[in-house]
Amino acid sequence: MLLAIDIGNTNIVFGVNNNGEWLNHWRVQTDLLKMADEYRVIFSSLLSDGKIYIADLNQIIISSVVPSLVHPFTEMLAKLLPDVGIISVGPDIYHKLPVKVLNPYQIGSDLVSNAVAAFKKFGKLTTIIDFGTALTFTTIGKDAEIRGVAIAPGLQTAVNALAGKTAQLPQIHLTPPPSVLGENTIHAIQSGVIFGFSGLVDSIIERTQNELEEKLTVVATGGLSSIIAPLTKSVKIIEPMLTLDGLYMINSEVTK
Repeated sequence: MLLAIDIGNTNIVFGVNNNGEWLNHWRVQTDLLKMADEYRVIFSSLLSDGKIYIADLNQIIISSVVPSLVHPFTEMLAKLLPDVGIISVGPDIYHKLPVKVLNPYQIGSDLVSNAVAAFKKFGKLTTIIDFGTALTFTTIGKDAEIRGVAIAPGLQTAVNALAGKTAQLPQIHLTPPPSVLGENTIHAIQSGVIFGFSGLVDSIIERTQNELEEKLTVVATGGLSSIIAPLTKSVKIIEPMLTLDGLYMINSEVTK
């Protein structure tokens, strides 16, 4: 069984896959101050709660966009699964993948994982929108070449900046307000962020489509995709497990 780990700036998502089926998956908050042993306790506990036996795990793959956590996780996994090798998604293995990465040192491993999954699932011109700490748009052609990326601040990042840089605007929950016309401060911020970002998504997709010769398939993923995607005109497909699916597919390519 495969343990796949996606280390992001806000959350760490990991899951256990057995022959293409996700048996369970978890999301924990990224904490740069946690030590390897602390993460080992968290992982061991969640795996146990999910009825996953550590001894059954015989493959590990990691994607990380947080360099400072690579060593703690490598140390943690060496203690948790000392006899299992680790595949780290990065430029060293991109030549083994079914997609073409033009600037391997300037693209996040999570975006490469998304591109692999989208190409394998759809096999045509696709833009993947990942609603994470950053809001990313990755476009891959039917020829498997990653055509380009657009990056904007993520929703929660924008909310945090607004609350942190103003004296009277509070933190909010990212849920759609009853109206675009906010009648109180909370609803006003929710309106600006949620409806504003849905418009941002549609605008980027429209501009992307205008630069391409074929019909574009649009796929959304990431923790906040279920909130924004239904409010857009352009997103028709939501794949919440896309990054982990990509890690599973990358592992299959590298180990075959």
